[in-house]
Amino acid sequence: MTAPSPSSRLRVDLLTREFPPFVYGGAGVHVAELSAVLRPHADVRVRAFDGPRGPEAEADGIFGYDAPETLAGANAALTTLGVDLAMANDVAGADIVHSHTWYANMAGHLGGLLHGVPHVISAHSLEPMRPWKAEQLGGGYAVSSWAEKTAYLGAAGIIAVSGGMRQDILRSYPELDPAKVHVVHNGIDLSGWVRPAETGPDADAARATVERLGIDPAKQSVVFVGRITRQKGLPYLLRAAEALPHDVQLVLCAGAPDTPEIMAEVKSLVENLRDQRRAAGATGDAGIIWIEEMLPRTELIAVLAAGTAFLCPSVYEPLGIVNLEAMAVGLPVVASATGGIPEVVDDGVTGTLVPIEQVQDGTGTPLDPQKFVADLSAAMLDMLADPQRAADMGAAGRKRAEDHFAWTAIAERTMDVYRKVLEG
Repeated sequence: MTAPSPSSRLRVDLLTREFPPFVYGGAGVHVAELSAVLRPHADVRVRAFDGPRGPEAEADGIFGYDAPETLAGANAALTTLGVDLAMANDVAGADIVHSHTWYANMAGHLGGLLHGVPHVISAHSLEPMRPWKAEQLGGGYAVSSWAEKTAYLGAAGIIAVSGGMRQDILRSYPELDPAKVHVVHNGIDLSGWVRPAETGPDADAARATVERLGIDPAKQSVVFVGRITRQKGLPYLLRAAEALPHDVQLVLCAGAPDTPEIMAEVKSLVENLRDQRRAAGATGDAGIIWIEEMLPRTELIAVLAAGTAFLCPSVYEPLGIVNLEAMAVGLPVVASATGGIPEVVDDGVTGTLVPIEQVQDGTGTPLDPQKFVADLSAAMLDMLADPQRAADMGAAGRKRAEDHFAWTAIAERTMDVYRKVLEG
């Protein structure tokens, strides 16, 4: 592999499942922000799923791909590989191909082999750490696992979004040379995540938003944001919430279930919790506000700003962009001490880390689920008991986001990885 000449501008092709306007999770947010901050340093092309973005987007180096018509109705893992083949063909001329999530890993792997350029992977999650996906994908999970492993073992460099994620990568793929695995934390666009002013038009708009969603801004509320998937730990949170005072609102920004089974489980737990609260005198939705659609950023910020604390009960979380977003808006975080979360949440300063001992079979299941639920309840109650302490932690969270997770520094660190790969 030949490095570009010093006088030429490095061309980087970012390969991703998600890219605006089709963003479903943290990886999509990451690629959108990364592509923007890399542009001052390199010629960036983005290649994403969900179809062409139009001539204007293509003029900006953003290309979308449809699944091949010949694979219509096939297993989703096969249609993914069909898109990957088209991407692999089109990265000709790149100096670096940089893929994100297993969906695009094979595009990077094959594109790198085909065109003789190094392939870098950003590890946002790992298939061996998500065995419950077999429920969702069936035999497709075996295909996705093969694709990810093949790409990782062939990559010139791997970027882990946290130190915890780096450990998971080396444990999952022990054949890897540890020197190839670099840590570059996820970042956050701090200008886009700002608490609304307390008075004025922005405050009025934020109040109107939360009231329209059914949230009473005068009451305490705890907020969860995430997909309904095993790794996010929502069922544990719903059991822990039984200990909350009935006048504390539980706001669930939760949708996109992985399977009908987990959706049914969550619905049952929500209804049980409502029934308990109604038995104690609550009316209406019993203070449980479930928002299933993905909110626009301004509306989500309004929901967060109206909250008392943010909840992250994940059993698997490489880093947790949602925690960064909540901290940037000034919310203290109550989160499980797993994966990369302890690298984001400063225990006792920006929030509370809830201890969790986990089965080491890839599921992340707590060894003692009842203890985890009880500890989660206790941490929530402790945070709610002292609103001033919670507010101080929220302010410290905003400062930590500013000091450690600004995108400008992450762009430089990513470019450093590219340089090392090209030199090696």
